[in-house]
Amino acid sequence: MAVTVPTQPLRVVAVTYSPGTSLDGFVESLAEATAAPTEVVLADNGSTDGAPERVTAAHAHVRLLRTGGNIGYGAAVNAGLADATEGWALVANPDVRFTPGSVDELLAAAARWPRAATLGPAILTPEGELYPSARDLPRLSTGIGHAVLGWAWPANPWTARYRREREAPRERPAGWLSGSCFLVDLAAFHAVGGFDPGYFMYFEDVDLAARLGRRGHLAVYVPSAVVVHEGGHATRREPHRMQRAHHTSALRYLSAQHPGPVNAPLRGVLRVGLGLRMVISYVSGRVAAGARSQRGADELD
Repeated sequence: MAVTVPTQPLRVVAVTYSPGTSLDGFVESLAEATAAPTEVVLADNGSTDGAPERVTAAHAHVRLLRTGGNIGYGAAVNAGLADATEGWALVANPDVRFTPGSVDELLAAAARWPRAATLGPAILTPEGELYPSARDLPRLSTGIGHAVLGWAWPANPWTARYRREREAPRERPAGWLSGSCFLVDLAAFHAVGGFDPGYFMYFEDVDLAARLGRRGHLAVYVPSAVVVHEGGHATRREPHRMQRAHHTSALRYLSAQHPGPVNAPLRGVLRVGLGLRMVISYVSGRVAAGARSQRGADELD
């Protein structure tokens, strides 16, 4: 299917936090990823390395938006999309590299899936491993099995079911798509209030997909579009803080799925279990890394 190239610039939002030289590759590879004009907004959460300023000065289509501090990933994306209300936008981490035509592949898929609110590409690691970026929404059964066993037994059935790893990559609806790179329908995004800023980092993409899904929208995986994601910058820089954010966000999401007084005991068990796993992750690098994909990619970015 031919791609209908937007006449208005495609809004591209990247949340930056001292991204270093990876930001150069992001902007340069984007130029070959789409024939559409682009407007790149760097929603900066307090960089100190000068990279956002340097890249903004070098590229007329790149704009720096200071968020006022490290307000979290979802809140920064919301700020970057606040004045964009129609059409499609691309949200991506600044350490993503786009392959030629990858964004146009996502735009073409959007025409094939009129109910899609988000569309995500195949995400490769720098080593060429396929990251499981299109998953089912977490449920207690798969979530507990994945959290408890994934780090020690990556091929366990709960992790495999949750991440859909035993399927050949194909264009299909998914429960949720990795927030590291996806195309989003702006009207649908704003209709649900955008990302929940209560998630500092992690699970904001899961929560967004769940809320869009309740309105009848789809999250569509498009493996014909390919990007490379280096990942792990925040985790390597502040490992304990990121582990705390990951487990806190998991608790927030799962608790919201089981509200009310009748589920209070369950929420208490989740709080204790996730808290214990978080403490263990502080002293065990293997647990901290999370489940390893059967294709070789680590779970926790």
